[in-house]
Amino acid sequence: MSTESMVSKSKNENRGIRKGVFIPSFIVVGGAAILGIVNNQLLSEVAMTNFMFSLRTFGWLYQIISIVALLFAGYMTFSKLGKIRFGGDDAKPSYPFMAWFAMALTGGIATGVVTYGVNEPIIYFGNIYGELTQLGIQPGTVEAGIFAIGRSFYNWSFIPYAMYSICGMMIAYLYFNKGQSLSVAASLVPLFGDRVTKGIWPNIIDTLSLLAIALGLASSLGAGLALVGSGIETAYGISQGPLLWLVLCGVITATFLVSSLAGIDKGIQKLSNINAKVFYLLLGLLIIIGPTVYMLRMSTAGMALWFQNFWGWGLDPIDIGGEPLVMWWTLYDWAIWIAYAPLMGIFLAVISYGRTIREFMVINWIMPSVFGIVWFGVWGSTAIYWQQNGQLDLVATITESGAVSGLWTFLQHMPLGMIFIPIVMITLILSFSTAADSMTRTIASLCTKNMEYNEEPPKWQKLLWGLSIGAIAYFMVAFAGGAQGVDGVKYLAAAGGSMVLFIFVLQVAAGIKMFLLDKVEK
Repeated sequence: MSTESMVSKSKNENRGIRKGVFIPSFIVVGGAAILGIVNNQLLSEVAMTNFMFSLRTFGWLYQIISIVALLFAGYMTFSKLGKIRFGGDDAKPSYPFMAWFAMALTGGIATGVVTYGVNEPIIYFGNIYGELTQLGIQPGTVEAGIFAIGRSFYNWSFIPYAMYSICGMMIAYLYFNKGQSLSVAASLVPLFGDRVTKGIWPNIIDTLSLLAIALGLASSLGAGLALVGSGIETAYGISQGPLLWLVLCGVITATFLVSSLAGIDKGIQKLSNINAKVFYLLLGLLIIIGPTVYMLRMSTAGMALWFQNFWGWGLDPIDIGGEPLVMWWTLYDWAIWIAYAPLMGIFLAVISYGRTIREFMVINWIMPSVFGIVWFGVWGSTAIYWQQNGQLDLVATITESGAVSGLWTFLQHMPLGMIFIPIVMITLILSFSTAADSMTRTIASLCTKNMEYNEEPPKWQKLLWGLSIGAIAYFMVAFAGGAQGVDGVKYLAAAGGSMVLFIFVLQVAAGIKMFLLDKVEK
């Protein structure tokens, strides 16, 4: 039976609001949007102050908890606990395997791999913002190229997806197997008992998680606006600026709102399937027309360097690799993944009824991680190959036009590049929309009393949250671009991550206690 057929619309629309979550969350998110109109400079300054403080002060904690989450994810996947089925032994999955994977992949990937599949390796390779300075690696060398691919693998594979997976697994198990509520607070019951789901605590925990994902979504949308805007400027000569970004913001926000309002089966599932197929198509085409042997060699060498430096990279709070590399890239990545993790966990749990823990971890941890490695190995290696051979100068493009601009010069150089450019622009819109529609649904669910996993939250809430997030993203891109062109949205992401860092630490601790120390079997 499909999820949509199980929904009782009249029951849904009449559910009450969780005022303790909705009101403070909307005051902050709506207030940020209003502040962007009244005093956008103050909004960017507040976000920047939080960015600098949180990553400089807690960089060590981000790194340690990321490694712990990775190890815990591995244990849950390959131990006998992987046989536990969400909903009990007789539970039947709600979605076919590949449809489930499409929602899991595109629901979390947003615009990330498209935005940085070319740009991030080239930025490392060219030492554009000083990423290689403290490491003593000479920009533009073979060593720099291998480092660029290896570091990209590290930032975009098993560690970040472990963060999503741990949260989703915890929430799914406690909801489907232990009868806890579908909330972030419920995932802390193994540590604190049922008292964490009563009184003021669930409101505080769920509010902080909601704010984190709202800021994370605004960050992703902002990055998408900056990227699509730079593509239109590069390909069609239309200068990007506040007007163009406003139009793009309206188009993207409308796309994910329409999908979200349609629900999981009619909106999110269909949009995810389309988006995933476009990803597969782009990847396959570049493998065929790109320097295939070079891709394989660079990917292999990149993995060797990644494995060789795993602990040094994994436990570097900033001091080993330097601030331009560690704070502005790896810690920023961890901050935005952690910002997404608690509420992304709820979404991943909702679509995983009837699956075993091992199936869940394969779909949400292993397969997306492998996809990230393949994507950066193909796109990043090709970009470095063309740069090394003088076929195009992506380093100069990014230096002159910002951190997200290299992709379009790269696409222009491809055979039939002018066809690929609009396809990639559409992919970017779909990529963000598939993440945003799932998260606006989850946000609205968290603000509604007694929501069940197979019900849709009120449409007016989805609309309200979507419009607020779109407004914040627009103001940060339009008025807080900074040196990289996306500084403002990076500030937002780190702010979201810092809000739930300690909640995420407690979620991981609760999972370890429940599954390893208490020896849960069913």
